[in-house]
Amino acid sequence: PVSLSVSKRMARVKPSPTGAALALAAELRAAGRDIIGLGAGEPDFDTPQAIKDAAIAAINSGQTKYTPVDGTAELKAAVQRKFERDNGLSYDTSQIVISTGAKQALFNLCLGLLDDGDEVIVPAPYWVSYPDMAALAGAESVVIETGIEEDFKMTPGQLASAITDRTRLLILNSPSNPTGASYSAAELAALGEVLEPHPNIVIVSDDIYEHVHWAPDPFASFATACPALFDRTVTTNGVSKAYAMTGWRIGYAAGPDAVIKAMKTVQSQSTSNACSVSQAAAVAALDGDQSVVAEMTAAYRERHDYLVAALNEIPGFECRAGEGTFYAFPRVSGALDALRFTSDTEMTEFLLNEADVALVPGTAFGAPGYLRFSFACSLETLREAADRIRRALASKT
Repeated sequence: PVSLSVSKRMARVKPSPTGAALALAAELRAAGRDIIGLGAGEPDFDTPQAIKDAAIAAINSGQTKYTPVDGTAELKAAVQRKFERDNGLSYDTSQIVISTGAKQALFNLCLGLLDDGDEVIVPAPYWVSYPDMAALAGAESVVIETGIEEDFKMTPGQLASAITDRTRLLILNSPSNPTGASYSAAELAALGEVLEPHPNIVIVSDDIYEHVHWAPDPFASFATACPALFDRTVTTNGVSKAYAMTGWRIGYAAGPDAVIKAMKTVQSQSTSNACSVSQAAAVAALDGDQSVVAEMTAAYRERHDYLVAALNEIPGFECRAGEGTFYAFPRVSGALDALRFTSDTEMTEFLLNEADVALVPGTAFGAPGYLRFSFACSLETLREAADRIRRALASKT
């Protein structure tokens, strides 16, 4: 057979580890294994009926054609209202772009903003795709390590030390995937003070878990907490997590004219517009009854409280309580040492094979010695998973 080469840039990136975990769990289930999948960041709730009804109405009224590349006027106006209502941020609709998921918005930002040799500051633990998106754009990631003792949050001193004359972008995700940690408005303002003297640095605030949040302090978006940096902050969000709409693939971004224009251009030469029917559904989600979001978040909080306590009962596991998302991120280095695992990756392989529980190792998130648990599933499933893990690890001693 002919051996075909691919582009050199592909050597810089790897497939998504969370996607690989999801695919492997599905493959093993298809083979007859009773796998509990705690690897995927996907709500287990159905999309609320009112949102589905809006999509059906859109289909029946013929909203099945191309839309403007950057989204329908109706959805951009709904996003505009959302930013005003929830964050106190005011954008012209020309400063808003609708994408095929928040992931595409972030990818478009990296391609539209970054040049070869630019640096991107990425606090770790980080969402798996951030460094690879930067690499595909030719940039280098400067990773700032945080751990459980620091509540998984970057300090102003760490940020100041990481900035160079090549720094072009800072990526902030709060509440955080994978840790569940959330920055307060005061903590964001302190980071903003470090950034103010560096006018070439753009900040992207990934707010996708904004509404899956239960900290005593209310959620704060970076641009809200740091109004002096509004003109160089891009805020990304979407409907996937808050409204259980992962498959509908709608995200959005708002920010400075020049950056949003570049993001639109990238999108115009890649996917073009997001799905027309999904956009109509997203209008209903953003403008509709928000009590469904609070109900789902209350369920996540209950699961969080159970799982954090259960994980802390496992010898060698230390789990910090989070302020949001549907992830727990225990440090398991004590168990790794005691049970003679060589790595968190080896432990996840053991738990998949011996406990039939699928997890993602912390190494995938830039945090060796940790594991990510998704609790976007029922309490009954979480109890069974915790029991299986305890039994499997006990059997190894």
